[in-house]
Amino acid sequence: MHSFVILGLGRFGQSVAKTLYDLGCEVLVIDENEELIQSIYNHVTHAIIGNVTDKNVLKSAGIKNFDAAVVSTGKNLETSIIVTQILKEMGMGYILAKTQNDLHARVLTKLGADRVVFPEHDMGVRIAHNLVSTNIIDYIELSPDYSIVEINLPANWEGKTLYELDIRAKYGINIIAIKNGLHINVAPTADYVTNSNDLLVVIGLNSAIDKLNSRHSKI
Repeated sequence: MHSFVILGLGRFGQSVAKTLYDLGCEVLVIDENEELIQSIYNHVTHAIIGNVTDKNVLKSAGIKNFDAAVVSTGKNLETSIIVTQILKEMGMGYILAKTQNDLHARVLTKLGADRVVFPEHDMGVRIAHNLVSTNIIDYIELSPDYSIVEINLPANWEGKTLYELDIRAKYGINIIAIKNGLHINVAPTADYVTNSNDLLVVIGLNSAIDKLNSRHSKI
């Protein structure tokens, strides 16, 4: 996905919009607050003042030409419901909606949201994992069972190939990338030799990641 429409410019919406734009994506933002639109105008591709619950506004903005929509209308359940319904009726391919609680999430999911996020909860989970473990640099919960984590290379893995480490068989996790400074090696091959400065980006069951971390927490 390379083009996104952000509906609502609270702190979450602004953060998502600016980050996507910085990553080289086409970003359209819509909000009825003129000050917010002016403040973000130079940080996105397109910025429109308008009511996100008005179907005509969304049509005239050409949102059907975008790959995905982010519904970030804040704590107003009614507004996010209306916006999600409109997006679904217009055939939006992918809808991510910000939510505040489980009830809100269930309603939006039934209406067709492809993913709902709890910004405060998700950030809390990441911070907690970072506080508990000195090995874990970053943590993204994909589901109640699976996560992606970025970890320091354990000292006793240095200088070994991925084939020798046999991480998938021993720990039940997969390395999806290796970061070393500004260089990122996506899907590294089995003959890759690890370096002390490597950061491993791994995906797997939370139980497997916890097991890996507990074994190397003192390294």
